[in-house]
Amino acid sequence: MISLSFKPKQTTKKLLSPLNNRAYEVIRNRFGIGDDLEKKTLETIGQKYGITRERVRQIENAALASIRKSDSFESEKESFDELKDIINNLGGILSEEDLFSNISKDKCIQNHINFYLVLGDDFTKYKEDDDFKSRWSVDEDLTENIHSSLKNLYSNLSDEEIIPESELISRFLDQLKDVSENLKNEEILKRWLSMCKNINCNPLGEWGRADSPNVNVKGIRDYSFLAMKRHGSPMHFREVAKAIENIFSRKAHVATCHNELIKDPRFVLVGRGTYCLKEWGYKPGIVRDVIKDILKTGGPLSKEEIIDKVMKERFLKKNTILVNLQNSKYFKKTKNGLYTLA
Repeated sequence: MISLSFKPKQTTKKLLSPLNNRAYEVIRNRFGIGDDLEKKTLETIGQKYGITRERVRQIENAALASIRKSDSFESEKESFDELKDIINNLGGILSEEDLFSNISKDKCIQNHINFYLVLGDDFTKYKEDDDFKSRWSVDEDLTENIHSSLKNLYSNLSDEEIIPESELISRFLDQLKDVSENLKNEEILKRWLSMCKNINCNPLGEWGRADSPNVNVKGIRDYSFLAMKRHGSPMHFREVAKAIENIFSRKAHVATCHNELIKDPRFVLVGRGTYCLKEWGYKPGIVRDVIKDILKTGGPLSKEEIIDKVMKERFLKKNTILVNLQNSKYFKKTKNGLYTLA
């Protein structure tokens, strides 16, 4: 937590001293810097004083302009400079939430800091949009650079891709251009990443597109995918259910888990109740389909070669493969004892 050299409440009291009673109350209510920490809307304040919301806006703007021209504002220059230095040290641009939480957990203090940010000429607020959270900056060029780099980072992530945090940071660094080396430390990079609404991490700390089911984990099938990906090898659906409970502390019924695995194309059934991830190179289909694909690719093969190749794709008994090979509708045996497609 950052320690301020000035006392926000006392500073605010000095800054508000030039205002008349009406302007004083409007500012206190708008910024939540009075007894009530709730920031009031223009309409709410207007109803209280029997004036229009536009009139409240005019009073607010005039009050802020009056403060900026006052001697009290000039006398508190060091406080504003300190706040600017804090933002620079935190990365020059960061989310409003991140900035406030670094200064104080106290909502009252946060409201006072927000008031100074609005007052100060060095601070620019960027409202929340489709790509980024609400954020504050003290460097316009840096801000444009970070915005552009984060958008490029997102566009270069595939829909289903999930990567470790270290790799995400490395890719982010590759996107950054003309950024001071002292800003390229892990803490600042993470702050910049946290501003982006389109990139996020899943419960295992792996990063990807925020709307991907591999990141925005909602149901058993998504938890199953992460559990199996972490395991790294084929799993029975009972093992998957148990892994979900152990890793994520989430109740997973065995039957539900099995049903979800069957319906999701990310999983391939490779044996009795045993599944693999499609991304590992496994193709969906019954035993006959696997044999057909093998013969299409490799041409005529011996019984032993077919068994060996199928066993790499499916967890089966050899007899199951042999039974399928006897189906003359799909396979035939050549004169030299090799099998091919019928």
